[in-house]
Amino acid sequence: MTIDELLNQFYSDLILVKRDSEQTALTYKISSEEFLKWLSTEHTKLRDVKPQTLMYYLIKRQTDGCTELTIAKDISGIRALGDYLVRKNYWDENHALLLDKPKASKKLPRVLSIEQIDALLDSIDTSNPSGIRDDALFELIYSCGLRISEACDLKLANVHMEERLILVHGKGDKERLVPFGDRAAEKIQIYLEKVRPLFTNGKNVPELFVNYKGEAISRKGVWKRFQTLEQKSGVTAKVHTLRHSFATHLLAGGADLRSVQELLGHSDLSTTTIYTHVTDDQLEKAHEKYFHIEN
Repeated sequence: MTIDELLNQFYSDLILVKRDSEQTALTYKISSEEFLKWLSTEHTKLRDVKPQTLMYYLIKRQTDGCTELTIAKDISGIRALGDYLVRKNYWDENHALLLDKPKASKKLPRVLSIEQIDALLDSIDTSNPSGIRDDALFELIYSCGLRISEACDLKLANVHMEERLILVHGKGDKERLVPFGDRAAEKIQIYLEKVRPLFTNGKNVPELFVNYKGEAISRKGVWKRFQTLEQKSGVTAKVHTLRHSFATHLLAGGADLRSVQELLGHSDLSTTTIYTHVTDDQLEKAHEKYFHIEN
């Protein structure tokens, strides 16, 4: 069996059997491909791989300048490959399970102040249909902490105006209910009444947010619109920064960590705890700014 044949079968298994996302499966496939190609250059057969072989490979990756994060991804990919090889009776045991992942240092996410959020949203030109849509779109992304893909995929049927709730389809096919406030409700209502029918022109489009052609808005389209807001407002950020800001502002306002985890759709609470470090960092800087005592 060639490397390409093995990788294609491995990829299909990840999608169809393990039910991994396409992005996860692709990441594992890429990491495994690097490893298999290295084995080939070392004239080592896959059946002859031992724990020491894996260690030599990771040392090689390290000396090549790979970051801790890349090596951690490599290990995850090789572990997944090892699991597949064991299930196919190609390996007796998964040697990759003996590898310890390096702990990658977590970079604190960039967060905007409430004033910066206001500056971004206030820069939207609502005198035209696209601006009215953008006003509703970015308000909802911020006030509900949505990922860009979640905003693009949000279905009209899953927006409950009376209850002030949206049903979000997140990562790993997980669904969550997220409330939104009066400000977002007002902007969505204006968009639904004045703009969406104009864009769709009678077409049945399930997604809430559509472009001027009446098609579901794309992530690329959202990025482009956001870049315009950056230039007009002078605030440097990414669309995902709105999600980071949402979480941080909630915690700074007294929300408990578990509730924020639910609203963000994090499967692991440890993912949410990074925002507590952000708020601590903000508090420390504010203290230094306003209560600095000179000797």
